[in-house]
Amino acid sequence: MISTDPSSSTSTTSSADVAAVVGSKSVGGISAVAGFLAVLFSGAIFGFFYAWSSSAMIGFDAADPRIAIEAMQEVNNSVRNVIFFPAFFLTPVVAAVAAALHWRQSRRAGMWFLAGALIYLFGGLVLTAVIHIPLNNDLGALAVPTDRAAAEVIWDDYSGEWQFWNAVRAGFSGIALLCCAAGLRAGR
Repeated sequence: MISTDPSSSTSTTSSADVAAVVGSKSVGGISAVAGFLAVLFSGAIFGFFYAWSSSAMIGFDAADPRIAIEAMQEVNNSVRNVIFFPAFFLTPVVAAVAAALHWRQSRRAGMWFLAGALIYLFGGLVLTAVIHIPLNNDLGALAVPTDRAAAEVIWDDYSGEWQFWNAVRAGFSGIALLCCAAGLRAGR
């Protein structure tokens, strides 16, 4: 208990008072870091999906379909790595942690982070597991045809569906980013 006697220049502070102040500041600092990381991770994964829509797939579509198939197979084999892992798998976790940490200080901020976590979880991660991974596995199981016309049929079937669903997950990831940014702002 902090007590100050106006007639005296002395004050007493208990260790519980110090712990409460330090604890509230450290929780506030941790929630701010978690909020920043939620924005960073959701921005990274949105940028990843956006780049595929705005450049990579356009380039693959313009290339010889045999080259596009082989290139996509190599990308799919290499994308599971330590650089990709945090943004892809941990975005909903970090956003949920930010939601939990912000909840006590600002329910509004917590709700924004929770919305971002759930939107990315279902619109990015689950969508990828249900749509993109099976498409990628099917493409990866194929031998690249030597006949250009045969490769074109395969690539056209794959690319159109893949790009449509990639645009959907990019959109959901962008919305998740906006939610996390709103949470960060509301938590200030």
